[in-house]
Amino acid sequence: MNTIQAAKRGYTQDKDQLLKRLRRIEGQIRGIIRMLDEGKSCEDVVTQIFAARAGMDKVAAEVLKCHITETLTEKPPEEARESVLRAVALLNRI
Repeated sequence: MNTIQAAKRGYTQDKDQLLKRLRRIEGQIRGIIRMLDEGKSCEDVVTQIFAARAGMDKVAAEVLKCHITETLTEKPPEEARESVLRAVALLNRI
């Protein structure tokens, strides 16, 4: 995908916020690794795992929301319908 195509993506207006959230999650993952290495309690480790997972769920939901918006505005109705249904199926996994 070239730069022009990437600039068209709906999430680009929120890209800085998404990247900030992903960097925070990346730090949480490094923290989890450190906690395991240091032998921290299972409860503390699991708490951090769930926090990182919740952050990823929020990022996924935002990107999927952008995908649905793009799909509904740029694709023919039947193609849009199928794409949105696939996106909803993905959301159900979150």
